[in-house]
Amino acid sequence: MEAPRYPHDKVADFATRVFSGLGLPEADARSIADDLVEADLRGLASHGVARIPIYSRRIREGVINPTPDITVEEVTPVARLVSGDDGMGFIVAHRAMEEAIGIAKTFGVGLVAVKRSTHFGMAALYVQQAMRAGQIGLAFTTSSPALPVWGGRSVFLGAAPLAVGAPGQSGPGYLLDMAMTVIARGKIRLAAQRGEPIPEGLALDAEGNPTTDAKKAFEGVCLPMGGPKGAALSMMMDVLAGVFTGSAFGGEVRSLYFDFEAPQDVGHLLVALDPGLFVGDAFGPRMDELAARVKELPRAAGFDEIMMPGEPEDRRAQDNRQRGIVITEDVMAQLREEADRFGVALFV
Repeated sequence: MEAPRYPHDKVADFATRVFSGLGLPEADARSIADDLVEADLRGLASHGVARIPIYSRRIREGVINPTPDITVEEVTPVARLVSGDDGMGFIVAHRAMEEAIGIAKTFGVGLVAVKRSTHFGMAALYVQQAMRAGQIGLAFTTSSPALPVWGGRSVFLGAAPLAVGAPGQSGPGYLLDMAMTVIARGKIRLAAQRGEPIPEGLALDAEGNPTTDAKKAFEGVCLPMGGPKGAALSMMMDVLAGVFTGSAFGGEVRSLYFDFEAPQDVGHLLVALDPGLFVGDAFGPRMDELAARVKELPRAAGFDEIMMPGEPEDRRAQDNRQRGIVITEDVMAQLREEADRFGVALFV
């Protein structure tokens, strides 16, 4: 039996009240709430409202600043450096992408490095922001250690999500959002929370042994997708979003779930590109033509349709806006605790 569904707007209202109760400005609280619900709408429950309790704790523990003084430094006409003052990564990253979009509209390319940020949720949020502005978007970020370098057995590299988005004119466009682990670490956390096993080949326990126990896996090591290729791509994220931006790197990013001693110092690199920089108004039609060619390709056995990256999630979001988002009872129990903590009404 499927878990109950709840109207997405009511869930967003609840999340807004929680973050407001934590001292965030109303506009910031609403922005974060909408971002979390967007993840749930797209089927990425691991990055949705299930994260409210851990963000709440980190704010209450003083390792996230609810009212950051975000600063923007012009480095060159096409580059900015944003310091997030340990604020919520959602707010910091959206501000950075806003800067990148503005620069790209003038110069064709906007490059914004971010330091002193925190976990910023679903990476697709920031390329969606660029796409809505008619731009190509790229988002890179560091994250807390989750997987080993190739040949190692201890955690060192982050799961390191990478997101890229390019708008079509009337077609679906292209939206990639993927971590460098075989499976998103947040999904392992949810399985651990629910006492569910995970398939073989996803993770090692703290002693370096293969495991299907989600709790041991979350406390251990996620495996990189594609072996050495995934590990190398994760290290690339450390280079671009950590070393390059002046943020924590090489195993230094503090754990979202286990380290409450100090802020995370997450780094991001946000890029916006004017899609007409080289081909003018032809970019949109060319993207639509790419999608059309993809969809006309012969289908493999078991496939009724070929879709562009991001298209399944777009359709799922459209459906869930009508039917409501799924929230399991274990997550609901935690959300009830947050509702009681701040004296706000739940959405049921």
